[in-house]
Amino acid sequence: MSKEITSRQADYSQWYNDIVLKADLAEHSAVRGCMVIKPNGYAIWEKMQAVLDKMFKDTGHQNAYFPLFIPKSFFSKEASHVEGFATECAVVTHYRLKNDGNGNIVVDETAKLEEELIVRPTSETIIWNTYKGWIQSYRDLPILINQWANVVRWEMRTRLFLRTAEFLWQEGHTAHATAQEAIEETERMLHIYADFAENWLAVPVIRGRKSPNERFAGALDTYCIEALMQDGKALQAGTSHFLGQNFAKAFDVKFTGKDGKLDYVWASSWGVSTRLMGALIMAHSDDSGLIIPPKLAPIQVVIVPIYKSDEDLAKITSYVNELTMRLKGLNVSVKYDDRDTQRPGFKFADYELKGVPIRIAIGGRDLENKTVEVARRDTKLKQTVPQEGLDIYIVKLLEDIQSAMFNKALAYRDEHITEANSYEEFKTLLDDKAGFISAHWDGTSETEQKIKDETKATIRCIPLDNKLEDGICIYSGKPSTQRVLFARAY
Repeated sequence: MSKEITSRQADYSQWYNDIVLKADLAEHSAVRGCMVIKPNGYAIWEKMQAVLDKMFKDTGHQNAYFPLFIPKSFFSKEASHVEGFATECAVVTHYRLKNDGNGNIVVDETAKLEEELIVRPTSETIIWNTYKGWIQSYRDLPILINQWANVVRWEMRTRLFLRTAEFLWQEGHTAHATAQEAIEETERMLHIYADFAENWLAVPVIRGRKSPNERFAGALDTYCIEALMQDGKALQAGTSHFLGQNFAKAFDVKFTGKDGKLDYVWASSWGVSTRLMGALIMAHSDDSGLIIPPKLAPIQVVIVPIYKSDEDLAKITSYVNELTMRLKGLNVSVKYDDRDTQRPGFKFADYELKGVPIRIAIGGRDLENKTVEVARRDTKLKQTVPQEGLDIYIVKLLEDIQSAMFNKALAYRDEHITEANSYEEFKTLLDDKAGFISAHWDGTSETEQKIKDETKATIRCIPLDNKLEDGICIYSGKPSTQRVLFARAY
């Protein structure tokens, strides 16, 4: 089955598409640029969603839901915001269809909306218009709201999970009495995203701030986590934005402080999306298919019986039922695949393709020997393991796999962070080694844009733990006080 997948070395882009399609994660829909997330893919997203949702609620956030449609006039209230999203907006102009008399369904030209509606590309405008009615006093603050939703950004070049016209995400929108509180919220959520990426997704990330050119439209500051994929390209895995008072001023959201004075509210917003599915695939998978970190695997262990008779199967099933009960008691998700429509070899290849972390095979001889064969997906290592204490062994093995996947990705990331001290060296590294390139930049948008135009590399972030050092910008030769991380990115 793995032979159906293009190798990473031959064509990384096709390899990615093959895994998404052949591991039954998603497929293209009848609507151009949109995808159908299939049960295998959605089950992983549901686990991501559950973990993040708990993290949000543990830090005091609540879920709410706001409209899919946003009046066009709302976008014109914050100039940089509308400029940032104008080219990606889907616009609703009419509200009714009709039959044209020839059996065709057409738009009813008499049913034109008085004001066009924008299909939600992000929700700052509709939410801050709503907050105006919720906030009068400092007693109403902070407001800590998260929304799980779909958004539409009309992308011209799409790739499943990474960039589609419609995608799923969560977006947090918070309101605070002071700038410091809003900044602390922005930073808090960045660290929550990093915690999730590293401890659940098993993807090491660099925490940093975006350059002005790369900031979210309407933000004063954007924080991000940046990950490195196996082809040496970066992927922005999550962002958190300090919005200042921009949206509060745009929608006239004021509050009376403890001192009796009227002031505008301070804001943050933050979000991650189904792009995390792309990160999972590209950071870990191999030429045989998907590899899923155990903590996010819908099925952590699959058990395949190998038998010659119904009597053999009955004995194996009796043992598996008891093992399954013990594993589930330890919060391990288990599937027993006793289908008689597929041979064991097919099942092995199928679960390998779909990334199940551990596969257990058990036959009649294993029952006699009181052993099982255990195969781990990440290394493909197979071992004969005693049945006694198998449940504890499996729990420990899942922990080991999770840790090994992170460490492997971390080693790759660290090997692909390289310093460049001249523009020629910078361009050579981009073409030969790829990865993150640490280089001096003069801090100007003009230099950043010229480097992007000439090399397709962008400043991924200014790391939060950056050390100050005097240097010379690789492009302009002007003085610089610190290095930033450049990369080509998804």
